Amino acid sequence: MALANENYLKTPEIYCFDEIEKRVNAYKILHPSSKIIRLGVGDVTRPLPNEVVQAMHKAIDEMSRAETFRGYSPPKGYDFLIDKILKDYRSLGVMLDKETIFVNDGAKSDIGNIGHILGRDNIIAIADPVYPVYENATIMSGRAGMINDDQKWSNVVYLRCTAETDFIPELPTEKVDVIYLCNPNNPTGTVLNKTELKRWVDYAIEHQSIIVYDGAYQAYVNEANVPRSIYEIKGAKKVAIEIRTYSKTAGFTGLRCGYTIFPQELMVYTKLGDEVPLIKLWNRRITNYTNGVSYVVQRAAEAIYSRNGKNETQDLVEYYMTNASLIRNELQSLGFEVYGGISSPYIWFKTPDNQSSWKFFHQLLYENHVIGTPGIVFGNSGDGYMRFTGFSSREDTIEALNRIRKGFINTKEY
Repeated sequence: MALANENYLKTPEIYCFDEIEKRVNAYKILHPSSKIIRLGVGDVTRPLPNEVVQAMHKAIDEMSRAETFRGYSPPKGYDFLIDKILKDYRSLGVMLDKETIFVNDGAKSDIGNIGHILGRDNIIAIADPVYPVYENATIMSGRAGMINDDQKWSNVVYLRCTAETDFIPELPTEKVDVIYLCNPNNPTGTVLNKTELKRWVDYAIEHQSIIVYDGAYQAYVNEANVPRSIYEIKGAKKVAIEIRTYSKTAGFTGLRCGYTIFPQELMVYTKLGDEVPLIKLWNRRITNYTNGVSYVVQRAAEAIYSRNGKNETQDLVEYYMTNASLIRNELQSLGFEVYGGISSPYIWFKTPDNQSSWKFFHQLLYENHVIGTPGIVFGNSGDGYMRFTGFSSREDTIEALNRIRKGFINTKEY
């Protein structure tokens, strides 16, 4: 009799964004002619940069000729891309070894897979609210324990991240082993500055903890005191894994490419207390479980680092950040309590009249035909909040804000 991994049964059968689609589809059945504008899901809408497209065409042509054909990718990625990544970090004053960089098919995969090389007894800390994959990966790996009456897991330490903390997660008051940090943050759009992030690094050094640092939105940082990499903080290489992706930086949500960094200095420990470089464990996993990211996609990623690629990528980021600024400013003008949208494409705001997240979601959908992401899907502390993104088109963003403004003003006048 084949047995199931019952930890998978502990996660929701429908992923949180699928639940949103389920409710939107129910609306569409009743209102098939309504034009719905999406400001919820963090998928991009602009086409790939021209430099990226041209690089892919060239790479495909190479794959059509025997003398330039490529088979399996190196499990860690091609040197031509890794060299560009190293140079990019040097521009931040961060020196890395080539061996520490592992090209992946986007951040989400490695966020989930890192748990495979960490002991089952580690205590995991996540913010609340939080990107759902951190918690779900903890549950599926069997580390979460039992669900409590307040819908929190007994073996997970939830870091307070509320309006009282300006939606900046608080340091643990107890010892934890693995900490998930996202900076700039998804979903709240808030950021940790260098002083705040140093406190996390110092905590991890003191307690021999590991920080899984999700830097998916580093390209959106606009503030001088906010780091683009955790390795800008002294001592971080001893305690931090950094994950990046080209999904939101250069529109690669459909191509899938990013990378994860495992510094040589980062150690884990056996039950006997012996040190083990974490990179050795990850390298074993990679060589056994993947044949790498395709040559064509890695050439596309390499093109981002050319002069034209950098300019075109920056144009993309500025496009989405302009949308985010429009959303932030409009919501503030209407009296909403707003977070994010300065060094992040995400805008987090309090629902009016203390409505629940789902209630306001339905109000936006049925009255304004606009979709946001209910804060409750990111954790209990997210209830009463909504997330908008700047990833829609400019035209749809402006139209959605016009609808919200008219609806909000009419409601107030009534």
